Amino acid sequence: MTVPELSEVLATVRVVALPLRTRFRGLTEREAVVFAGPQGWTEFSPFVEYDDGEAAAWLRAAYEFGWDALPQLHRSTIPVNATVPAVDPDEVEGVLAGFGRCRTVKVKVAQAMQTLAEDVARVARVRELIGAEGRLRIDANGAWNVDEAEHAIHALAEFDIEYVEQPCATIDELGEIRARVKYMDIPIAADESVRKESDPLEVARAGAADLLVLKAQPLGGIRNAVSVSAAAGLPVVVSSALDTSLGLAMGAHLAAALPELSFDCGLGTAALLAGDVVVAPLIPVDGQIPVERPVIDEGALERFAASPERTQWWLERLTRVHARLAG
Repeated sequence: MTVPELSEVLATVRVVALPLRTRFRGLTEREAVVFAGPQGWTEFSPFVEYDDGEAAAWLRAAYEFGWDALPQLHRSTIPVNATVPAVDPDEVEGVLAGFGRCRTVKVKVAQAMQTLAEDVARVARVRELIGAEGRLRIDANGAWNVDEAEHAIHALAEFDIEYVEQPCATIDELGEIRARVKYMDIPIAADESVRKESDPLEVARAGAADLLVLKAQPLGGIRNAVSVSAAAGLPVVVSSALDTSLGLAMGAHLAAALPELSFDCGLGTAALLAGDVVVAPLIPVDGQIPVERPVIDEGALERFAASPERTQWWLERLTRVHARLAG
């Protein structure tokens, strides 16, 4: 992976704050740093609560996508799922409308200050709208303990769940809940237990998941994520971290670089943004996004420029994290 000179990065760097259509992860806007390398525009957007050590992987991914040649690609379009945040049931239809005709929907559950009954109502509404043939997966972001997860999975099983993503926080808990619900034939997917662990393969070695969720930025780039997939020997889903369309393009190239892709990917989240940084945002069309480098929209960079205070915060962060990589 190339580490460019900081001056080369700063020559084109822009900091943006993109409004969201619906509150997601407690956010009403998504901040990101974008800049151009020899291969094209790229993105650095670790969440603000992540420390510099964790953010370093995100910057490695940004430099790889902007400066290095890509691995061999096996497909030119990627099937994607719609994503429903933890909204009220009467808001679900409006959220899904932004994604067009996606056959798969991921529903956020186990949000703070919400009840299981609210989760059931939201998931029920999604199933009603997508019909019996639609694919429905849920994501708890590690919020349940094992007993809560077991109870919730039983309550939601009637809606024909494709898989449950990160029901519990730790690898040991994932292994226990996987054993408890194995008879129900509902797979367990690991997300945080891949991207936030020092060893992304530990969850696979522990037999604690049936499939892995891979994200290009948190895993340090496309090539490293492909290596994780090959070493794990499990089916994978490629997902995003509420990226701009530049980050989604990075994820699409990761999905295209995998020899096998058994599941629809979580790369349709441009539909959750009320603004983007490219001329043609990667919003799903017939449940697909193209594998391409979107053209930057200079007007959008101006329109969605972050405040001077936030821009300075991000540039200081970028400088610190860059020093880690350069050192």
